[in-house]
Amino acid sequence: MTFQAYLDNIETKTGLTPRQFIDLAAEKGFGPDTKATPILEWLKADYDLSRGYGMALVHVITKGPKISTTHVGTEGTHADPSDMLWLDGKDTKPAL
Repeated sequence: MTFQAYLDNIETKTGLTPRQFIDLAAEKGFGPDTKATPILEWLKADYDLSRGYGMALVHVITKGPKISTTHVGTEGTHADPSDMLWLDGKDTKPAL
């Protein structure tokens, strides 16, 4: 599954976009300097998100939308088309 697909699936499950999660995390005091564990615990307790899905949100909460180019432009299940993640909702995502 691509990184973007993780975020899109989280939105399907919770009804919240990645950008909304970033805002909620900021309200809780989570940001770039926050370790993964407290964020994962919050996401599990409040949204029943597993570790894999939680880690996708940990990345955007602590590092923003840019991802490593390791899988960009490659083939396979983890191949993202861009090194920038779309955070404003799967239904508003521009076609690549």
